[in-house]
Amino acid sequence: MAEDIRARLERYRTAPFDSRFPNQNQTKNCWQNYLDFHRCQKAMAAKGADPAPCQWYFRVYRSLCPTSWVTTWDEAREAGTFPGKI
Repeated sequence: MAEDIRARLERYRTAPFDSRFPNQNQTKNCWQNYLDFHRCQKAMAAKGADPAPCQWYFRVYRSLCPTSWVTTWDEAREAGTFPGKI
């Protein structure tokens, strides 16, 4: 399975279509992939597993989200005031 994920990451160009977010506005898609990335990182660290599969979420949210949003969210996580559940 890890080889499949690595192959998909190598072919990655931009965020693929996600049927959960069919509309033109991709704000929720950005938010969900940001949360999924940090949840994945946390889960992999707890298991002591390789966090490579989490890179998929990272690339998707970096493709969709404005940098200013990501910076604000990262600062809020560090300050302990982040509104999302990770």
